[in-house]
Amino acid sequence: MDYDVIGDLHGQADKLEQLLHTLGYRDIRGAWRHPGRQAVFVGDYIDRGPAQLRCVDTVRRMVDAGSAQAILGNHELNAMAWHTPDANAPGEFLRPHHRQPWGDRNRRQHAAFLAEVEHAPARHAEVIDRFMTLPLWLKLPGLHIVHACWHRPMIDWLRGQLRDGCCLSPDLLPHATQRPAEISGAEPFTLFEAVETLTKGIEVQLPDTHSFKDKDGIERHNVRVRWWDPNTTNFRAAALMPEADRAALPELPLPAGARPPLERTPVFFGHYWLTGTPAPLSASAACVDYSAGKGGALVAYRFSGETTLDAGHFVAVA
Repeated sequence: MDYDVIGDLHGQADKLEQLLHTLGYRDIRGAWRHPGRQAVFVGDYIDRGPAQLRCVDTVRRMVDAGSAQAILGNHELNAMAWHTPDANAPGEFLRPHHRQPWGDRNRRQHAAFLAEVEHAPARHAEVIDRFMTLPLWLKLPGLHIVHACWHRPMIDWLRGQLRDGCCLSPDLLPHATQRPAEISGAEPFTLFEAVETLTKGIEVQLPDTHSFKDKDGIERHNVRVRWWDPNTTNFRAAALMPEADRAALPELPLPAGARPPLERTPVFFGHYWLTGTPAPLSASAACVDYSAGKGGALVAYRFSGETTLDAGHFVAVA
């Protein structure tokens, strides 16, 4: 099977349909299909864009028809937590609606999706139930798919924790979305740590006195790192942050555990809001998120079994 790995949609249904058409898919009996290929979606179907439910429904129909596979992104994880009451805080939810300062920020980030579903509770619940069926990763013939970070030790550990080996269940959702107050040390990871890493990337605390403002204007003292690059061994080289802030970082070594063991099998992911001309990040790692949700291109990589990734296999629509 040959695959078309498609980046973060963020409600950009028009771009999705244009990209599918460009890739040779056609809408047949209500689902986009290709005679010889299968689409693979890396998550983040919602938030920011103008057509949340169109994106969700297009992906759902393709998965149901067998013309696509899809995984969970951090925005779907956040949506599940927003919708789920917090048993330990009456009147609140796993992703806070009211508790400050998080409530206002969470609503702003989720506003585009809520505008389509908040006043249709049955539809809202249906979509959340569907998100609960999405796996956290896919191992396909010759390639791996994850939303933010392929971390094999965490994936191997999670297999024994998750429903069907790779899906969250309602009883696990609180543990996956809320940082534990105490860590026993009996296990190598916590569920929160592992799910955060796979869906949001590896995060490390910045050296003292350093911080930056993220794409939403929020000041951050922790930073995601280029886990896929074996040559990024210090903060200045590894940090994913605005260039001026990154250049001011010291060349201190990254802390232990800041990068997972790298593998030779090609791995595809989204999440990182890249810009510019799509290209592999290494011979075996490619990000397909080129900021479609913020005016950038929606990108796919056409994978046909190659072991060394090729920039010529990217397809983009603006």
